[in-house]
Amino acid sequence: MKKTVPDLLEMKRNGKRVSMLTCYDYSTARIIDGAGIDTILVGDSLGMTMQGYANTLPVTMDEMVIYARSVVRGTEKTFVIADMPFMSYQASVEQAVLNAGRLIKETGAQAVKLEGGAGVREHIRAIVGSGIPVCAHIGMTPQSCNIMGGFKVQGKDEINAERIIGDAFAVQEAGAFMCVLECVPPKLAALITGKVNMVTIGIGAGAGCDGQVLVYQDMLQMSGDFKPKFSKHFANIGTAMGEAFTKYNMEVKSGTFPEESHSFVKSDCSDKFYAAMNDKYR
Repeated sequence: MKKTVPDLLEMKRNGKRVSMLTCYDYSTARIIDGAGIDTILVGDSLGMTMQGYANTLPVTMDEMVIYARSVVRGTEKTFVIADMPFMSYQASVEQAVLNAGRLIKETGAQAVKLEGGAGVREHIRAIVGSGIPVCAHIGMTPQSCNIMGGFKVQGKDEINAERIIGDAFAVQEAGAFMCVLECVPPKLAALITGKVNMVTIGIGAGAGCDGQVLVYQDMLQMSGDFKPKFSKHFANIGTAMGEAFTKYNMEVKSGTFPEESHSFVKSDCSDKFYAAMNDKYR
């Protein structure tokens, strides 16, 4: 059985931490699911990690559907949240509901995530009113990188810290069951976590949240030496992959791969047949 919204809310009430990783494909989803991770976020971060863009803005709804659908197929127990990409909900409440519905119907995801605080309160309310669980996202919101001047910590001064607190209560009042707190001071994240009933998921927000999320390529060191301050290298899979690809390349070019054990040697064709074909096609 897959985890549900009530399961995740009960984890918060019982003081159990919630684990989340990003994921964008079937094969990785199977591994994450098997590891017992509670939630997967099919993030629009795929624009950077999978497509090589400088930010998340170019990602489309069609792309989110393809990636999220693949992830859902690879999960049996993990709760899957699909990101709503830039300009899939900002234009109107109606647009937000229609695109949220599309993500749920066409992918099988169990919830959607959208960025913004009080400014998207009515969007969240309408989506939840349509029967779709919503994970909010406040603090540093990557889709607003042009306004923020890049990916910068938010809520460092008292005015902005209080604004983020207000955002948290606004999205909760609108019906969000979960909220990502990105790149905010740990004390602020802990304060919000202790005051709201939503599950809070931190990324660059300290240990005081109900759970944590990382981009899986970051935690597996698949982007070379790049490591955001809030991330940790749990394994060096990037180097291992590079070494394996290099070894494969060398063996192909030297002729040592494939060996006979890697071939389908059984055949109903006789040696006489091959001799005749050799003579025929000189």
